[in-house]
Amino acid sequence: MCPLFFLMCTDKYGGWTGMLTEMTKASCYTACNDLVASGRDRKPNALVQVAVIDPHKQHLVTHACTEIVEANKDPLFLTGVTFPSEHPTSPETLVKLTVYDAKDKSQESNSFLGSATFSVGDLLRAKDERLTLSLRSSDGGCSAGTVVVSRLKMGEMEEVDVDHITTDIPSQKCPLVCESASHACVDRENNPLTGPVFKNPVCKVYRFQTVDSKWMLVREQMEECTLSFSIPKQLLSLYIQEDMRRVQDLRELGELSPHWDNLRKEVMTRYGGIISSYQETLAELDKITGRSFKPSCCKAQKSLEFIPINLHTQRMRVTCPRKTDAFYDIVTVGAPAAHFQGFKCGGLQRLLSRYEAEKKSFSTAYQCIYYSPEHTAKAQEVLSTMSLLQPLITSLADQLLQAAQEHSSTGIKDALKNLSDKTEQFVHTLKDELVKSALLALHTAQPGYVSKNQKQTPVQAGQHQGHIHQHSDQNQSPVQGLPGHSPATPVTESTLVCNNVEGSQTTTRGEGGPLPLKHQDSIPHHKEYDEEEWDRVWANVAKCLNCVIAMVDKLQEEDNSKQETVPEQQLADVITSHNPGDWREQLCPLVTRLKECVMEVVEKAKKAMTFVLLQEAACSIPQGFLLQQRRDVVFSQALAALACGFVMRLYAGMQDKGFMRQLHLVGLVAQFESLLSTYSEEIGMLEDMEVGISDLQRVLFKITEAKTDDLSDLQPLVCGRRDHFTVEVPLPRLVFQTLPEEIKEGKPLRVFPVLFNVGINEQQTIAERFGDISLQERINQKNFEMLEAYYKSLSEKVPLECLPCFQTQTDIKELLETLGQNVVTKKRKNVEILWIAGTICRRLNGIRFTSCKSAKDRTSMSVTLEQCALLRDEHQLSKDFFIRALDCMRREGCRIENVQKNIRCRKYAFNMLQLMAFPKCYRPPEGTYGKADS
Repeated sequence: MCPLFFLMCTDKYGGWTGMLTEMTKASCYTACNDLVASGRDRKPNALVQVAVIDPHKQHLVTHACTEIVEANKDPLFLTGVTFPSEHPTSPETLVKLTVYDAKDKSQESNSFLGSATFSVGDLLRAKDERLTLSLRSSDGGCSAGTVVVSRLKMGEMEEVDVDHITTDIPSQKCPLVCESASHACVDRENNPLTGPVFKNPVCKVYRFQTVDSKWMLVREQMEECTLSFSIPKQLLSLYIQEDMRRVQDLRELGELSPHWDNLRKEVMTRYGGIISSYQETLAELDKITGRSFKPSCCKAQKSLEFIPINLHTQRMRVTCPRKTDAFYDIVTVGAPAAHFQGFKCGGLQRLLSRYEAEKKSFSTAYQCIYYSPEHTAKAQEVLSTMSLLQPLITSLADQLLQAAQEHSSTGIKDALKNLSDKTEQFVHTLKDELVKSALLALHTAQPGYVSKNQKQTPVQAGQHQGHIHQHSDQNQSPVQGLPGHSPATPVTESTLVCNNVEGSQTTTRGEGGPLPLKHQDSIPHHKEYDEEEWDRVWANVAKCLNCVIAMVDKLQEEDNSKQETVPEQQLADVITSHNPGDWREQLCPLVTRLKECVMEVVEKAKKAMTFVLLQEAACSIPQGFLLQQRRDVVFSQALAALACGFVMRLYAGMQDKGFMRQLHLVGLVAQFESLLSTYSEEIGMLEDMEVGISDLQRVLFKITEAKTDDLSDLQPLVCGRRDHFTVEVPLPRLVFQTLPEEIKEGKPLRVFPVLFNVGINEQQTIAERFGDISLQERINQKNFEMLEAYYKSLSEKVPLECLPCFQTQTDIKELLETLGQNVVTKKRKNVEILWIAGTICRRLNGIRFTSCKSAKDRTSMSVTLEQCALLRDEHQLSKDFFIRALDCMRREGCRIENVQKNIRCRKYAFNMLQLMAFPKCYRPPEGTYGKADS
């Protein structure tokens, strides 16, 4: 927060207290005159250190520091002084300014020049709120020069001689703070929506000169996000619930043959281990209070592995002469990766590819049926859809009966339409050969099963009957063959699977594979499997629905015919004497039968899909479970970051009708910039990150009306299961009412995540010269195509006038062409890919993310470079000030404060050798880097 004073207020949406808001927009700036250096023949390298003195405790707290102005006895400092909420001020508060001569840029050997003290009340009472103070030397004697302190407000103009700044700029009068043409832009301090999610702000202010010698005021604000912990904790609870349901579903499969029962027990044991581990992690996270981010030094801590690394938001607000205030947001987060599990064998992308390749051999060795990832995903989708539709159909059926009870023609018509729609959706979901073939496979896994024709396998028999779907890509059914046999191997009578034989159990792993199957002459014959049964059961649902529709039509026709034949004067008597229960009595048996048929279908399909997932799990023990845990960890970090960015972008665009239209018609692009190298462990991190970002495509957002305006009711909520999650973002009632109708009605909102990576450090140099950068090239090409497809969809559905206006008039289509050319160009450390992708994201109203391993060092270089580039391109920052602005932000801005928060040291973790490999614009100023933890 940047003001001198703060107060508790009630927000404009009513009753929301506790928000810290500024009384007046103000910041202090300093300048010095006639400084005397320790060596009389040289000009000092001046900097000012600001400390706050509590008048009651007489305690001195070092608060801020300006940048170093080199070789100047009359320096004017570009870095302002702010007073955040942790240092509340009053008129009695004393501020001490100490001026040093920096002998080197690391500020480790500073020479004291002088100090001055003033109270906030003195500054407020001073003419023009400007003080000129004499600097006193250490012995309190002669003056070492003067220091000028100005309290400057947004909207005020003040003249100052600028030749104090640099000798190569002509002396002239320029405004210190520029008037804003509009204060309509969204401001964190005045926006009541930021309270539930963003906290612990750090603010820095600067003044920079434009090309026309005017002054702009720039404010950085960095904040933590409560979603760093709340989203992972909610996900852990959902993971636990989903796995516990899976265990219960496995129990409800009923009696299985010894072979399958042993596999089921092993899978349930594995699930139990994951559940126990997740419960322990959740219990540890529940113990943490008051913390809103995970420091980079804790990246490999087991109890925090689901928490994103160093997640922060950063906003740069710019006030320029005669222009509307502008702001630019970015989310910084460590690359989503499983640091605790390590990267010895690579990351998720490589591990998943290897796992799928090996799974087929596992399924043969351990007598499982191999299902492709598409079949597994379909099984999960069917289970998820059934769990949603079955209770909905039951509820709608009850609504139909209630409307019949009330004899409401309109009510019964509406209820029937909704019931028909959901029942048809239910039937369509189950119209898949995977369900039918899985039921056959489940029947073969039951004790004492023997095929109807012992000369054929059940699958072959099914193919003969024409019931197994032939896939164009494999020409195989989803059931690839009986356990232990490839589809091409005929199963003769001597090798028939007899599920009651003890010999059909497999050996434990590592003991030479499965035992040979034994044949017995005496087999207890169970009821033969009727392959037509599923078709009948499934079709009964549609038949029952048709019966209900026919009965409703009949009842309404009879009612209409009665009303037409009765004379008008007797109509009221007929309606009064009509028994409302007649309709319900006639509909009730049909509706009950419909519900029973739906339940029967759900029971069978649920068992079939559970059996598919059992085989998926059984043929991948233990690797599949370890990969699922790794994927859960990475996804948790990625979703927390995405939710943070979505909420930040939503709050900022609430008043923008074009943005809200784009949000519900198309969705938002979320552009992740990564600076990881493609060498050593960082390859594994990038492989994890690629999968984690891709998995975000399974996430939808929904905006809801909060129950109350209490902060606890405004926290985003997560619901769903691994194959599909929804993040609900509650808004206060009055804010919610201003949204487009489509959003208020609960329309799911999509986000399109794209990832671009360019390594910039010395490890990337090694990879480019001696290693392999194909991973980076593939990622950039694939995501460029996704970004291009998003723009095509956007331009077809939303007028381009809805997109924000920028000073740079380059057409988005032209930017995409340039990006495409850079993606395919063989150029070392081609950071232009990142710059152009970031520009396109902002032009598309998107959400910007920047990541490296810890979001601390390389990320800081990227964020500050992007901010200065925006000042140059959009606000005419003078080229003479570009490097100074960059150095100010890197030396004393929010990013060095981020480093301090993470490792308790104000040094970027670079050494000189590393920086020689960095592109020049990504190198920090001298004195700000050194040996430090990352």
